[in-house]
Amino acid sequence: MASEVLDEAYVRLHRWGPEWGGENGLSNHGPMAAEVLSRRGFDDQVGSWLDRYVARLETLPGEDDPITEDNWAEAMGQLRRVGDWIAFFQRAVREAPWTEVLASWWPRLLPAIASGATHGLIRTGHAVRTVLGGDTSPGAVDEIAHALGYWAARAIFVPGLAAPAGDLDAPAALAALPRLPEQSGVIRDRFARLADLPAWTPSLTTLRSPGTPAEVPAALASLVEAGVRQYATHGYGSPVLLVHVATAPNAMGHLLPALPQSLWPSSFAATWAACAAITVAYAPADPRPILTAPASGPGPAPDPADLMARATEHGDEHVIKLTDTALDAYARTADPALLTAATHCADLIDRPR
Repeated sequence: MASEVLDEAYVRLHRWGPEWGGENGLSNHGPMAAEVLSRRGFDDQVGSWLDRYVARLETLPGEDDPITEDNWAEAMGQLRRVGDWIAFFQRAVREAPWTEVLASWWPRLLPAIASGATHGLIRTGHAVRTVLGGDTSPGAVDEIAHALGYWAARAIFVPGLAAPAGDLDAPAALAALPRLPEQSGVIRDRFARLADLPAWTPSLTTLRSPGTPAEVPAALASLVEAGVRQYATHGYGSPVLLVHVATAPNAMGHLLPALPQSLWPSSFAATWAACAAITVAYAPADPRPILTAPASGPGPAPDPADLMARATEHGDEHVIKLTDTALDAYARTADPALLTAATHCADLIDRPR
């Protein structure tokens, strides 16, 4: 369903770059949070939320050195060329159907799924969900170009990858992952050190692989639920980064219908690798049960109808996105523990000032 409010938000946000804060900056969550608020029925909150948020953003640089089919490989991972990348994909989605652009670039982008702490994937997933939901406005399609351009410009590659081929389900495979001996430094440095961890590559093979492409959506849903549950017990170790163990596979799940089924198995394997890398690099080894009452106060898990309103009031973009993901998982399982994990996120992350 098209939303004029969301379309206006996209147009407003596209003057800003996908990161802010320098070389090791933070991802611009504006388009993702605006999509969640609009889709969850909070169009009336989008404008005021953006008023507060855009003050931190940095202007998107213009195109300086055009990227082409002949020189794209040398430009991968060059954040300084983000303006070139976004302009490239803007032209691409105007000259061909966006689904064709997505499918043709998928084999090039998927190995860099960890780009921007998986925000290349997540932003693309939110944008695709908008368009597949019926909003084919220029701003919505342009958001796909911005997302793909960021993914390419911020490309990083996780070392030592191996395909899942074991017999563990998603919760067990996540729980069995090793940890970096020293969990310090920025994400690019942490991921580079995975190559020095002997148990890293073997641990990736322990997850049970979907038998057929048709089984991939359910496998991704299971990974989402495992990521939400892990946040409830391990989120204290890195309240922001560990959100993405749940939100990244959720974004991939919403993106799958736009891809040929032949690409689904590799998409699942890459998503699992990204979730595992974040867990190994940021999650503490020991779980810590939720000892304090969630933000909703003592008593049973919060009412799903109220949870997004509470996240919106909190205002942090990660709280909004994890709540959205937890609600998706709850809709499939009716497990109230998933909702409690979302309230725990609001407890761990400070309200924006």
